[in-house]
Amino acid sequence: MRISFISFIFLLFSHTAYSAATIEHWKTSQGSSVFYVETKGLPMVDIKVVFDAGSTRDGSQHGIAALTSALLDTGAGKWNADVIAQRFESVGAQFGAGVSRDTAWLSLRSLTEEKLLSKALNTMQVILSKPAFNEADFQREKSRTLAGLKHREESPGALASLAFFKSLYKDHPYAHPTSGVIETVTGFSVEDLRTFYKQYYVASNAMVVIVGDLGKQQAMLTAESLIAGLDMGQKPEAIPEVSLSKQGETKHIDFPSTQTHVLAGVTGMHRKDPDYFSLYVGNHILGGSGLVSQLFAEVREKRGLAYSAYSYFSPLFRKGPFTMGLQTRNDQTDQAVQVMQKTLKDFVNNGPTEKALIAAKKNITGGFAMRFDTNRKLTSYVSMIGFYQLPLDYLEVFQQKVEVVTVASIKDAFQRRVRPEFIHTITVGGTE
Repeated sequence: MRISFISFIFLLFSHTAYSAATIEHWKTSQGSSVFYVETKGLPMVDIKVVFDAGSTRDGSQHGIAALTSALLDTGAGKWNADVIAQRFESVGAQFGAGVSRDTAWLSLRSLTEEKLLSKALNTMQVILSKPAFNEADFQREKSRTLAGLKHREESPGALASLAFFKSLYKDHPYAHPTSGVIETVTGFSVEDLRTFYKQYYVASNAMVVIVGDLGKQQAMLTAESLIAGLDMGQKPEAIPEVSLSKQGETKHIDFPSTQTHVLAGVTGMHRKDPDYFSLYVGNHILGGSGLVSQLFAEVREKRGLAYSAYSYFSPLFRKGPFTMGLQTRNDQTDQAVQVMQKTLKDFVNNGPTEKALIAAKKNITGGFAMRFDTNRKLTSYVSMIGFYQLPLDYLEVFQQKVEVVTVASIKDAFQRRVRPEFIHTITVGGTE
């Protein structure tokens, strides 16, 4: 397996530690936000251009954001996909694009030597501002997407996730999957993608993140050049608030399997949620810490009902889900669900012990520096901080916020936000 020169350099320096990331912020002449962190010692830079153009912007065309993103590097300007790939490979650069529910992004990793970086940036700029959206490329990607969606119907885990989000979010944009559904994707035309691109891939809706061994002046010029070819456009209106469920729901989907997939939860928290740290630390104890979590202990260790059991919050621009999950034998499904629900109810009613809280804090803060000890990890954090408009000192004060969490604050937050009687439970598997 061949490893590019840039990958080799990355491996050599992958354990570079950052004691604290000083994030600087400014706007380009077209009004796009820029978030910049200079990290010296590694002759590389990671660049990410982020748009408020995730699947929440699909409207009734579920999957249009994902397919638009997938087509960006299949042709741009006068180049086809092969030429684009060759241009990046010739300078050892790595390019990527993707979408989530909230965002769409293009990313670049390059060495900072002027000749190499210049060619990589020029290629990225053309992809960003002059995507071709050729009919042949569109038909190929559309067929590939449809094949993936059909394959998804054969996965009980995927079916559980689809049903879980639909149960929680009903008609909200978070309800449908990022990749779309067969019924909508089938009807797409290449003109639909061009329309979506023109509306959302605009300077007013763009954010640039630059992390690496690049001086501020060069970073400013880089951000300006990347955005220069975009139309000014307009930033879209904020997506609607999430309506909270006032009652629980239980649904079973028959599937010819010996194992049943279980997902259960409620609408949880958003990125700037005032209860964020109490819910985050509390969930670490409940089901987010793997082998030492309470869910794992009750479901796996004490009763052997599943290989694992877990829970997590997925904070988004609006309230993302709180999710508990496990897989178990079909004949053990009812018992496993009851144990999972009782463990949650006991935690909500009683909160964690002081001993469990101390252990959780040590675990979270002890490994915190490893979360952004490479440019790539740091770029992801800075992108999150920028897009969700979190304080620029978020990484510096994170551990302090964790330390001030108490048993009382966890108990209070969970009792208000994770109501067991409002739990939505989805099971996908065979009958006993």
